[in-house]
Amino acid sequence: MGRERMSSVDTAWLRMDSPVNLMMIVGVHVFEDPIEYENLRKVVQARLLFYRRFKQKVQIDPNGAWWVDDEHFDLDQHVHRISLPGKGGKRELEKLVAALSTESLDFTRPLWQFHVVENYQGGNAVVVRIHHCIADGIALIGVLLSMTAPTAEESLAVPAAPSWIKTRSSADNANVWEDFFAPVTKVAARTLKMTGDLASTALGEANEVIQHPDVVAQRAVEVSSLLSHVARDAAQIALMADDTPTSLKGKPGRAKCVAWTEPLPLTEVKTVCKALGCSVNDVLLSCVAGAIRGYLLSVGDTIPCDAEIRAMVPVNLRSAGAEHKLGNKFGLVPLTLPVGIGNPLARLYEVRRRMNDLKGGYQAVIAMGVLGLVGTLPRQVQAAALSMFTNKATAVMTNVPGPSEQLYMAGAKMSQIMFWVPQSGDIGLGVSILSYGGGVQFGVITSKKLCPQPSEIIDRFGPEFERLIMTAMLVGPSLAVDPQAAEFELFPEIKVEFDRMQAEAAKAAAAERAAERARKAATATQVGKSAKRTKAGAADASSEGDDARASSPAKSASKPASVAADAPKKRSRFAQLRAET
Repeated sequence: MGRERMSSVDTAWLRMDSPVNLMMIVGVHVFEDPIEYENLRKVVQARLLFYRRFKQKVQIDPNGAWWVDDEHFDLDQHVHRISLPGKGGKRELEKLVAALSTESLDFTRPLWQFHVVENYQGGNAVVVRIHHCIADGIALIGVLLSMTAPTAEESLAVPAAPSWIKTRSSADNANVWEDFFAPVTKVAARTLKMTGDLASTALGEANEVIQHPDVVAQRAVEVSSLLSHVARDAAQIALMADDTPTSLKGKPGRAKCVAWTEPLPLTEVKTVCKALGCSVNDVLLSCVAGAIRGYLLSVGDTIPCDAEIRAMVPVNLRSAGAEHKLGNKFGLVPLTLPVGIGNPLARLYEVRRRMNDLKGGYQAVIAMGVLGLVGTLPRQVQAAALSMFTNKATAVMTNVPGPSEQLYMAGAKMSQIMFWVPQSGDIGLGVSILSYGGGVQFGVITSKKLCPQPSEIIDRFGPEFERLIMTAMLVGPSLAVDPQAAEFELFPEIKVEFDRMQAEAAKAAAAERAAERARKAATATQVGKSAKRTKAGAADASSEGDDARASSPAKSASKPASVAADAPKKRSRFAQLRAET
């Protein structure tokens, strides 16, 4: 019987299951025409089971977790048929996916299942559930795409070995986050290579070290700088403040709800990006922030202008070309969404600024290191360590890159794909951005206790995108890059309030300067009087001077202090006006 030790990172994901959040990656494939059950079984047998891991179960003993060959493997225990109730529409499929996302996999068997839904909108759908300890989302999309082909005939063929279909071509921008996070991936590779090369050079190539001391010195300087940057990013993670309390944050329940949108044409998204000078990622995340903001306001949450929602974003740390290999090789980057900003342009540019701040950091590498470490520790210690991430966030947000052309599986054309990664700890919101077949769509999975109607978030993505388009069209290209000028152009009442606040602030500042001059003059007068008094009455004179200094400045400054105290109230009124518009 084959037996292989599970990596510490994969072990961390294995032990992260909780009653309210199971560590399963859940996906939905929608087919235009019915997919034949027997054809799907043959494809799974030939292409999915090519990967040994899908015929192995988990075994846990005092020495750790192991992958063990399942000697009684039965494909019928993993590929199931199921029918939807009622009309067999999108609502019914969403309810099924939500229910399956709370149903634990059988740990006496390999940790994956396919559910063939045979009556969905004239075609059918396949719901996929795979435990996160097998692989992360990037690896699993590569594995599942190896079960597809560009034509129906090719998808039915049984190859000697499955060919992995790349998620994008070099000229394609379907994977909207890959280009953005490429610097993070390169940083990870550089970090591991730099430290590894230094150690191997020092230990295994002593002669070369002696012959090239200048190279060693330079490498030492680079590593020193790297460690300083890593220490700074580690401190930022450890000292992260909580994000804004909202109704989406709290103790989640076991029941889940799921919803997803119809795709937005990627060409339209790119057109808006070009007009506004932003990336695809900036635009999509701004729409996410706007949709969440709209939902929170609709359920009665008070959203201050500085409100923000923190999402943990998985970032691929594999080297190029290794995306399809199994296992978990990713880090987490904390991204805060400015849900307090009502102006769509201001929100877009604030998202762009925050995303740019994340480039080149080491937070993803640190997070992967933490996962690797806690996987070797007792379960209770692991839970405490991981709370550093989960307690500071409201959501998990991920992008699943897909190919730019629609593909076939087992002879049927896939019209839509959707995936969700699990939420850990007490996080009750998962947001997925998926690109496939020339479109980009959003999916949301929530704790029913915290958000019983995720469609009320999903239904706002499209309108938020349209609002961004209309705002850009109304203000024109000259103002589109200046959110405040655009806001004043569209909402003159905000400009009036802003000017009034500026005038009052200038008046308060002038009053404060006058008060300061009065204090100085009063002090100088008292000092002059004290110098003229006799030595015998110096103590009394000093006491009187103290009283005068205490009373005179207070009297002079009373009005500006009042004006200053009223300033926060005025700012609050202005922020509320911005939010309402």
